[in-house]
Amino acid sequence: MSTTYGATRSRQTAAWTLSASSFFKECWRAFQERRERQRLRTALCDLSDRELMDIGTTRGEIDYVASRIGMSVKGHYGT
Repeated sequence: MSTTYGATRSRQTAAWTLSASSFFKECWRAFQERRERQRLRTALCDLSDRELMDIGTTRGEIDYVASRIGMSVKGHYGT
């Protein structure tokens, strides 16, 4: 009976470890995406109005453009 309990306990521990690992990977990915959006926003804010016009955006659209980084045309995150 203790063998069954030990096997079950091992599976639960493995599942928890996988779950925790996935959670931290997702947090790290979200952190990296946020940093990339901040870098893009900073770079766009540093451009002149003429340069922004050349790339087809305006100063008022910078936050929108930066928030869409990593999104595909259909609105799903790219891989």
